[in-house]
Amino acid sequence: MSFIRTFHGDMDPSKLGFTYSHEHIVCRPPYWIEQKKDDLLLDDKEKSKLDVLDFQKLGGQAIVDATAVDYGRDIQAVKEIAEETGITIIGTAGFNKSFLWDASIPEHVKKVTGDYATYYQWIDAKSVNELADFVIREIEEGLEGTGIRGGQVKFGTGYNRITPLEEKTLRAVSIAHHETKAPMHSHTEAGTMGLEQIELLQKENVNLEYMSFGHMDRNPDPYYHEQIAQTGAYLSFDGISKIKYAPESTRIQCILELVKKGYEDQILVSGDTARKSYYKHYDYGLGLEYIIGKWVPRFIDEAYKNGFDGEKLIDKFFIENPARCFTFKK
Repeated sequence: MSFIRTFHGDMDPSKLGFTYSHEHIVCRPPYWIEQKKDDLLLDDKEKSKLDVLDFQKLGGQAIVDATAVDYGRDIQAVKEIAEETGITIIGTAGFNKSFLWDASIPEHVKKVTGDYATYYQWIDAKSVNELADFVIREIEEGLEGTGIRGGQVKFGTGYNRITPLEEKTLRAVSIAHHETKAPMHSHTEAGTMGLEQIELLQKENVNLEYMSFGHMDRNPDPYYHEQIAQTGAYLSFDGISKIKYAPESTRIQCILELVKKGYEDQILVSGDTARKSYYKHYDYGLGLEYIIGKWVPRFIDEAYKNGFDGEKLIDKFFIENPARCFTFKK
């Protein structure tokens, strides 16, 4: 039995449609609240909804909300957006990266994590199996006890390092994956430590065909990308539009290099649109419409100039590959 688990319930993977594979819709990360970084707070449901509607008007059908518990999810607001727009949304269980764990745990989250002051204290105090049980409940019962079940499990590591607590959450998420068969996703800070994550996942007997590695375009290294692709994992190029990190030509070149090597079935594309200044209806940014409206036509043009069928590749990156990647196989 295969299905994709969404805010609307479980669905046939063939019904998923055109999908952004890594976004953030409504969230108030406790760490960024404490740092007074308002740009990183997506805290207005109606403004987020307008960007989702822009995506939908151009043919978008589904969004993976990659917001884990430690990044300030607003599950009710995202549920309402899913209901009011008809967009399919996939939620995320698990964890992010260690520096975020210095933040205080919000009162509503303490009901499901326990009475700890910070995420660091909670993750440090709990055993691997106890953390795994938390993730399993979020997949099988509901995110933060809401009854809205997560559609993937996530862990993360920092820039050029993996801390002991990050390894602990990786192991917990691996256990949860084995128990639930949920697809797995990882945060790689600036695209680093993917190969080191793979070494740890192999020790946990994870089939890497269930994995997607995030932020691969932050480390635009074709050799590195090929090493990850050889494991059967998905590579998420989810920094589209972020020219401060690299021009679009670099991202497209990296993607086409993987296509040339035969890995087109393992590529995901999204924007990780996690700032007010990235959203059109918060702060005049390019918004959720940019990839489908502007980047896709450019990619198709460049693909054809390089001898590839651009439309066919877009169908793979946004329809066929997400439908496989985010499927529970029980």
